[in-house]
Amino acid sequence: MEGLSAVHGRIAEIQNRILMMSATRTSPASAAWSSAASAAGLTGTAATGAGAPLGAGDGSAGARVVEAASRYLGVPYAWGGTDPASGLDCSGLVQRVYKDLGIDLPRTSSQQATSGTPVANLGEARPGDLVFFDNSSSRAGIDHVGIYIGDGKMIAAPQAGEVVKVQSVGNPTLIRRVLPDTPAAPATGGAAGGGLGGVPYADLFVSAGARHGVEPALLAAVARTESNFDSSAVSSAGATGLMQFMPATARGLGVNPADPASAIDGAARYLRQLTDQFGSTSLALAAYNAGPGTVSRHGGIPPYGETQSYVTKVLSAAEAYS
Repeated sequence: MEGLSAVHGRIAEIQNRILMMSATRTSPASAAWSSAASAAGLTGTAATGAGAPLGAGDGSAGARVVEAASRYLGVPYAWGGTDPASGLDCSGLVQRVYKDLGIDLPRTSSQQATSGTPVANLGEARPGDLVFFDNSSSRAGIDHVGIYIGDGKMIAAPQAGEVVKVQSVGNPTLIRRVLPDTPAAPATGGAAGGGLGGVPYADLFVSAGARHGVEPALLAAVARTESNFDSSAVSSAGATGLMQFMPATARGLGVNPADPASAIDGAARYLRQLTDQFGSTSLALAAYNAGPGTVSRHGGIPPYGETQSYVTKVLSAAEAYS
C-alpha cells in the first residue's frame, strides 16, 4: 500500500500546483506584442495566465482567449457585473477575459464593438473573436457581446437568471477581431512557460473543453499520453485514434475515433461524465484508463501499475500545459 499512497500523494501535489499556477502565473509581454497591440488600438502590457506573450500568428492566441473565458463558465449573470465573485454581465465577462490576458477593452458592448478590426462574416471568424448583437427592438445599437469559440458557438453571459455558458452564436450583427494578426515570433527552445501554444489540435482541445467544462490542458495531456498526438494510433488492445477509444466505448459515445474533432469532443464528454460520477480528476483518469467498473470495484485508483502510472503521467503533462 505504500506505493499506492505515494501515487496519491504525488497526484495531490500536482493538482495543487496546477491550481496555484493558474491563480498566480504572470508573464511579461514582449516588445513585438506591445507594438502589435498598439497598432491594433489596444492597451495593456502584461499577459497574465497566458504563459507566453499573446500573438496570433501561430493560432494559439485565440485558443488562449477561449481557455481564459472557459474559466468563468457557471458564473452567475449580474447586470453591470465586473467581478466574477459576485457576477458578470456580457461585456464585463469580455473585459475580464481580455484583461486576464493583458489587454484592456472598453467597459460596454457598444464601446467594445469599436475595438480591433472588422471580420466580414461568421465563416471567417476565429476563436477569440468578439461577436456583437443588437437585440433590442426599441432602440438601435449594440447591446450584447460574446466570445467566439468556433463551430458556431460562443461563451457569453446571457441574461438575468442565467450563468456564463456556451451557446449558439446565431446571427451576430457584427464581428470584431481584437487580436493582432501579426505572426508570432519563432519559438526558441522547448515548451518552457507552458500553455497550449504549438500543441497539435490546440483549438480543438480548447473548444471541446469549453463545451463540456473540462480543462483544455487535461485533454491535451490525455492525447499526449494515449497516442502522442497520433490520430492513426492503434494499441495492442484495440484502442484507436488520438484519444485511444475502445470500439464499444466509441460506439456508446457516438464517436468516430479516427476523426480528431470527434475524438476530442467525445473524450471531453466522457471525462466530464467520469468526473461527475467519481468526484475527482484523478479518479476520472483512472476510469478512462482502466474502466469505470474497475474504479468502482476498488473504491479508488486500482492497484495496477499501469493505471497508477497513467494518472500521474497525465496530471504531470496537464501541469506542463497549464
